[in-house]
Amino acid sequence: MTRADIVRAVAEQNPWDVLVIGGGASGLGTAVEAASRGYRTLLIEAHDYAKGTSSRSTKLVHGGVRYLAQGNISLVREALHERGLLKQNAPHLVRDLGFLIAAYKWWSAPFYGVGLKMYDLLAGKLNLQSSRYIGVQEALKRAPTLKKEGLKGGILYFDGQFDDSRLAITLLRTLEDHGGAALNHAPVTALHKNAAGKIDGATVRDEETGQEYTVRAKVVVNATGVFVDAVRRMDDPGVKAMLSPSQGVHVVVDRHFLPGDSALMVPRTDDGRVLFAVPWHDHVVIGTTDTPVPEVSLEPRALPEEVEFILSTAAQYLDPAPTRKDVRSVYVGLRPLVKAAEGTDTKALSRDHIIRISDSGLITLTGGKWTTYRRMGEDTVNRAAAQAGLPERLSVTPALHLHGWTTDTLDEHWRVYGSDAARIRELEGARVPLHPELPYTEAEVRWAARFEQARTVEDVLSRRLRALLLNAHASAEAAPRVAALLAEELGHDGAWQQAQVAEYQHLAKGYQLA
Repeated sequence: MTRADIVRAVAEQNPWDVLVIGGGASGLGTAVEAASRGYRTLLIEAHDYAKGTSSRSTKLVHGGVRYLAQGNISLVREALHERGLLKQNAPHLVRDLGFLIAAYKWWSAPFYGVGLKMYDLLAGKLNLQSSRYIGVQEALKRAPTLKKEGLKGGILYFDGQFDDSRLAITLLRTLEDHGGAALNHAPVTALHKNAAGKIDGATVRDEETGQEYTVRAKVVVNATGVFVDAVRRMDDPGVKAMLSPSQGVHVVVDRHFLPGDSALMVPRTDDGRVLFAVPWHDHVVIGTTDTPVPEVSLEPRALPEEVEFILSTAAQYLDPAPTRKDVRSVYVGLRPLVKAAEGTDTKALSRDHIIRISDSGLITLTGGKWTTYRRMGEDTVNRAAAQAGLPERLSVTPALHLHGWTTDTLDEHWRVYGSDAARIRELEGARVPLHPELPYTEAEVRWAARFEQARTVEDVLSRRLRALLLNAHASAEAAPRVAALLAEELGHDGAWQQAQVAEYQHLAKGYQLA
């Protein structure tokens, strides 16, 4: 469908069974769940799919080792189950990754080994590979830059790794495959209520034209992540905030700082958190922090002390260790943590998802994490269908192959496209690189514009491709060519190109260390 087709559907196909507001992990998961059950489903996204937290994770599909340490057994069991399902349903997006916990004290290996055996047991028949003790030589083979002095071996365990925004785009395509519709760059500006005071739709504005449309729906789901309170206030201006947001910072450096085939997990940093160093797209992602923030924003920024904390912690384990000048990109995600008692540290707040239904019938879904997106959607649609009186239908998503599903062996670059990879390679520009320091081609920009609803340079370089996170400076240099390709595909003029380049290059500066 072209954007014009989607806008026409938004305007004319009323009422929808389910209207989902929000195009991140929770919104896309809910929309796929609803559409795959046969409900007429529309998803509306104010900016772009996975624009917020859902493109700024640690890139892990995991049970959550630290939640196990907190005693949240039910969350860990659920997440490990969902990890196994996601690997089966999207093998082109999820892969096994070994995580090394290096032991520098004699008690470390047995202490963490016991906990990780519990992790294996909770995964049950969907476990990836069993955790085990490894000696010094194998530890150094898996992580050659690990500090050798005092190293006594370690524990190796396995979790899943993925590309978060590529999963978001895959869910978008899956939604479309099942007859659902989605529109990005289209904020909801108001909620509508019927004579009985129950919500029955919303006003949507197409940002590209300024045109507003009335959308009617039997049930409305607010799945806007850290922005759920803003939508709740459209329903009830006096409602109390339900979130205590915190931010997590990651730095991205070159692969040579952690060669080998494993990630590194630091089970307890100086501030009591877990820190990961994870190989990803031939780079290394190191993070994360947990800093309470007073308000949410679309483009949160790392505090200097957060970057220093990550680099100084990495320096305790890696030799050579990255410094500020080695950082290719810094990105920040906000966690939608549900408020707890006064004085509770955000590290201790639950990562469980929460569903609340207002007196007027607005269903709000928040909390959770990428790994459990499918279960979040299932729980939400169960509630939504009951509230709207929709025909009762069982969930099919536990065994639903996502768009592009394939077990064919593809190299890391192309595997995120799954079965679509061959078609992209046939497009014009398939052998023309966007930038010498980036792994992407011009054909991928054309594909993003034609089939993945990419509308801006940022949509392409940040989320369809991952250039902004891998190398912010190089992505800024690639922006003019991306703008030209998009203008060609979407019919824009030179003035649009110039504005897009300026806007993107300003954005990219915020991902670089001064």
